[in-house]
Amino acid sequence: MRTADIRSRFLDFFAARGHTVVPSAPLPTPDPTLLFVNAGMVPFKPYLTGEATAPWPRATSVQKCVRTLDIEEVGKTTRHGSFFQMNGNFSFGDYFKEEAIAYAWELSTSESGFGLDPDRIWVTVHHSDDEAAAIWRRVAALPEERIVRRGDEDNFWSMGVPGPCGPCSELYYDRGPALGRAGGPAVDEDRYMEFWNLVFMQYERGEGAGKTGYPILGELPRRNIDTGMGLERMATLLQGVDNLYETDETRPVLDRAAQLTGVRYGADHRADVRLRVVADHVRTALMLLADGTAPGNEGRGYVLRRVLRRAVRSVRLLGYQDPALPELLPAARDCMRHSYPEVAEEFGRIAQQAYAEEDAFRATLRQGTTVLDTAVAEVKAQGGRLLPGPKAFLLHDTYGFPIDLTLEMAEEQGVEVDREGFTALMAEQRERARADARARKSGGALDTSALRAVLDAHGPTDWRAYEALTTDATVLALLGPGGPVRSVPAGELATAVLDRTPFYAESGGQDSDAGALTGASVEAEVLDVQRPLPGLIVHQVRVTAGELAVGDTVRAAVDPEWRLGARQAHSGTHILHAALRQILGPTALQSGSYNRPGYLRLDFPWRGALGPAARSEVEEAANRALRRDLPVDVRWMTLPEAKELGALALFGETYGERVRVVEIGGPWSRELCGGTHVEHASQVGVVALTGESSVGAGMRRLEAAVGFEGFGYLARERDLVTRLAEQLQAPRPQLPDRVATLLERLKAADQRSEELRRRAALDRAAELAGAAADVHGTLVVTATTDGDARALALAVRDRLPADRPGVAAIGAPTDGARAVLALALNAPATAAGLSAATLVKTLLAGRGGGTAEVAQGGGLPAESLRATLEGVAGLLKAPGER
Repeated sequence: MRTADIRSRFLDFFAARGHTVVPSAPLPTPDPTLLFVNAGMVPFKPYLTGEATAPWPRATSVQKCVRTLDIEEVGKTTRHGSFFQMNGNFSFGDYFKEEAIAYAWELSTSESGFGLDPDRIWVTVHHSDDEAAAIWRRVAALPEERIVRRGDEDNFWSMGVPGPCGPCSELYYDRGPALGRAGGPAVDEDRYMEFWNLVFMQYERGEGAGKTGYPILGELPRRNIDTGMGLERMATLLQGVDNLYETDETRPVLDRAAQLTGVRYGADHRADVRLRVVADHVRTALMLLADGTAPGNEGRGYVLRRVLRRAVRSVRLLGYQDPALPELLPAARDCMRHSYPEVAEEFGRIAQQAYAEEDAFRATLRQGTTVLDTAVAEVKAQGGRLLPGPKAFLLHDTYGFPIDLTLEMAEEQGVEVDREGFTALMAEQRERARADARARKSGGALDTSALRAVLDAHGPTDWRAYEALTTDATVLALLGPGGPVRSVPAGELATAVLDRTPFYAESGGQDSDAGALTGASVEAEVLDVQRPLPGLIVHQVRVTAGELAVGDTVRAAVDPEWRLGARQAHSGTHILHAALRQILGPTALQSGSYNRPGYLRLDFPWRGALGPAARSEVEEAANRALRRDLPVDVRWMTLPEAKELGALALFGETYGERVRVVEIGGPWSRELCGGTHVEHASQVGVVALTGESSVGAGMRRLEAAVGFEGFGYLARERDLVTRLAEQLQAPRPQLPDRVATLLERLKAADQRSEELRRRAALDRAAELAGAAADVHGTLVVTATTDGDARALALAVRDRLPADRPGVAAIGAPTDGARAVLALALNAPATAAGLSAATLVKTLLAGRGGGTAEVAQGGGLPAESLRATLEGVAGLLKAPGER
């Protein structure tokens, strides 16, 4: 059975039993504790924790997930995949254990379901859950020996923070004696593969670290069901393969990698692991790119970059040196298009970003190779055979150079790597990352538990940003730095929750509104507006007069000029996006944006900078849309209706069942958007491009000034051109030619000046060589210069007699307080056993480096330069003493 068919059979089964089919959420998640959705329940978390009321009593989904915490284990075991799909059925206060167990058993074993052999299924339950064990005996007629009781570590679920928790029951399938020992999942979890986990959320837990030891505070008022069946694991069982890498959605990528590298899968364990890494990571990268993640240096972008580079690295280690992704990514696309048509529809954009990242990594490998070669040469020059751990970590962390590649290339050059030192530094980095994750998981600075209590007590905020700029409101709660407070005096900052608000909360790339709260005896400035929980709007305010107190009636007023600027900027972003796609084509799809009054920026995938002509075309297309005064229309509809209409969904955004579609000029610009907009395009005023730059491999950024600020930018540009025309005494149209002529003259003058300096240096080099001192038979020249110390040292060396050992040592100040020292030795000197690198390191207390012929070092105190140069002669020994 194909994986796509397993997926549809699961959804159809639960849809026939009253479950609403919920589409998979995008992999990037708005949950502040996560970078990506890492479990099937994540999109349902607000309903399971009670933060929001579920719109359905029961639901089912197949959720895309990414986990990279165990990325080093990918390929080594049958259980670790960085991208996976989780089939789930959920009950929000509806059915509980009896039905959940019955559904799982029926779908797993029936002929209309997955048809697994009932006699090969084992289950686990929490050691205290007699109820679940009894249900398994009654519903499935399982013998007692195939109902395994396990402890908290294995069979009790919580999110790691105070909130819902409960026992769970897992289903395992016995894959036979060829894969391990008999005795059930407690003995061997390779032979007995877990394929479904049923979580019974019935308790509330308190504070406590780890998986055990926290207090159970009591029963939940509404018990929930959260189940997860690993789609890839079920495919492994039904397709009769050994592991998830050999299923129909992954194996073609593995086979293509084997074909490219000439490696036979199954012949060598180490090569097999690398082929699995390639197959897994290429598929993961495809799905992350499809959902709008772009390669970068932090957060989600760094995860994607690491996955892509591990895939490319693994192919390289298997012997394939050419660009690999153009061969592998299409194979992954063809595997996944049946379940996710968007990977085929958006493949042009996806491929553009992926291939650019591979090109960048190949350049990184070249750069890293140079750094590694230099480091190895330094180790050998000092008579060592161990590359220091910090150097290997620098290659990994700064240059993106994989440790496996460092090990391989160092071994080729006869040098080992200090793995312990490298591992220690990696451990420190991981601990910093874990600390950051723990900080995110704790909810950051906002006390979300206090805010949840406000939401539970008063319900969602009456949000009126679309229809009003002012409204009367009541202050429901105030939060200071230490938590809830009753009042806030003048001069203090606080977070205010109102029963209703006209303020737009930052989202969808649009900055939050600014404005004020005024009451009978209080005035407060609104600095920021956020939505920390679904349905709840909070305002960061600074009290400017009086005292703001819980229960106060205030007038909440948005600054109308701010809102006008925000509307212009957001509509300008849509218009610029449409113009970009009109000029560059559909692959120039927005992958990120930010807009505030007067300013917008838009990120999009593109290989290479936009030339002046392309920038002008895009800017002109945008402003032509303003001149045509295209109508702006806002409509609400279902998500399927919006997709049918061709509305663009922005990557990384999560949409509900009903969505807001903003059209500018009908189909010319049609996007899903929750922001505020102008009524007609001409109200934007002007879109003036102010910059175009790179924000990562294969990703460009356009910046623009809009509205009044756009006119101001153009006025400043006009004034600048006017001043230049006056100063250069040239008509405006002739300015580019006049400036080019001036630059050519300056370049020619610089070349003449450089030639004069070069001739003077050569004349001085000959003079210095002629005055060389004889030290134990070696000719020695020491001097200082205000120019290039290395160039003068080489020039002096080349003018020393070719039949006698010669050393030229030249020092030069760099910034007034420091100096650099350069040494150059001729062939007779190196033949006599002298080394420039050794001399420099000795003179500079270990600093500096180079080769036996030429070396230099910096950081020398300027006042010590002369004494250091005088020390050169003292390092030269008579020939018999060397």
